[in-house]
Amino acid sequence: MPHGYCLLGRQPILNRHEELVAYELLFRSADARDANVENHSQATASVIINTLVSFGIEEIIGKHKGFINLELELLMDDSLQLLPKKQVVIELLETLVYTPELVEQCRLLKESGFAIALDDHEYSHAYHELYEIVDIVKVDIMQNPPDRLSDVVKHLGKYSLQLLAEKVETYEDFKLCHDLGFDLFQGYHFAKPSVMKKKRVDDSVSTLLKLIRYLGEDADVAEIEEVFRSDPVLTYKLLLLANSVGIGCRSKIVSIRHAIAILGYQQIKRWVQLSLFACGNSDFLEHPLVDMAAVRAGFMETIADNLEALKAGRNYNEKAFLTGILSILDKIYDISMEEMVLKLGLSDDVTEALISREGELGRLLHLAELFEIMDCAHLNKHLSEMAISIDDVLLAQKRAFAWREAMT
Repeated sequence: MPHGYCLLGRQPILNRHEELVAYELLFRSADARDANVENHSQATASVIINTLVSFGIEEIIGKHKGFINLELELLMDDSLQLLPKKQVVIELLETLVYTPELVEQCRLLKESGFAIALDDHEYSHAYHELYEIVDIVKVDIMQNPPDRLSDVVKHLGKYSLQLLAEKVETYEDFKLCHDLGFDLFQGYHFAKPSVMKKKRVDDSVSTLLKLIRYLGEDADVAEIEEVFRSDPVLTYKLLLLANSVGIGCRSKIVSIRHAIAILGYQQIKRWVQLSLFACGNSDFLEHPLVDMAAVRAGFMETIADNLEALKAGRNYNEKAFLTGILSILDKIYDISMEEMVLKLGLSDDVTEALISREGELGRLLHLAELFEIMDCAHLNKHLSEMAISIDDVLLAQKRAFAWREAMT
């Protein structure tokens, strides 16, 4: 599971008043600042996955819309329903072949709530049926002289859609298109695509395939939960997804099972399918910090049974496990714990434990940390204050190692 970075390009789209209304989200390869696309479906899946679970849609586009390019393979795939429909504009690449099946799929996507745009489009009356469906037509003004642009506006002005001028390089380009009646504008005159970067640990293909199998078999929620419990990185992404896509989630997340219930099997299946598109066919090595987080979570879950104050609350075992499994991910993702928990919608006691080591969960997390570094002086004091014996600690650690070994 090698280190790397999630990269995502983002270019602003403005309205006639030069106000920001959307971003086009662009694939960026890890070894270059520009797009380096060999497989368009894989590139698009990477954009979607990075938007939803690596950065979070709020960080990428906020309250604006996000344009995402799609090839036919993903356009026809049910996993698109994972995306928040009110914020996503599906952008059909100019390479797509116009067929009745394509038109029908666009109609279904439009009816489900998506906005649809045609990218780098050349006007033709043959596309009349598609013009009746789409919301936006993007026109490359570098490929069209002013007289042809005027014709495009005249022909497409008959339809209930917006015209977007792309590759607007200068103020003169903007004024020309503005005067012609274009509604939206994108290009270097406003901003070059910026590259957003975040540290990444890739999903294990074998784990994703296991999830696909369980979800396809409609397995018991306990089996699905166990897959996530064995993989701290997937747990973190599950929680991000529950907050990014589970719009309308009004309660703080208290456990992995709670997050699964919020999303439902269908949404999780769509996410896993996209993840498989995004990560290719290679499996990944174990990351030592991932092992450490999993063992810590198992330890905390077991030792929680020894804390009467903690047992007074609901879901105490699950909260202890969740606290442990998230407690190291700030190091894996190279972001602050405050930034991480802000995105996850966690319950107050889990948040308090992760950020400041306060509360009963915070005391338990601190105990786990002291035990890992064998800080005997402080460990003994902590055990005494919590009324836990060293035998209980050793047994809990043994069980945690055994559980992690069984999972891998």
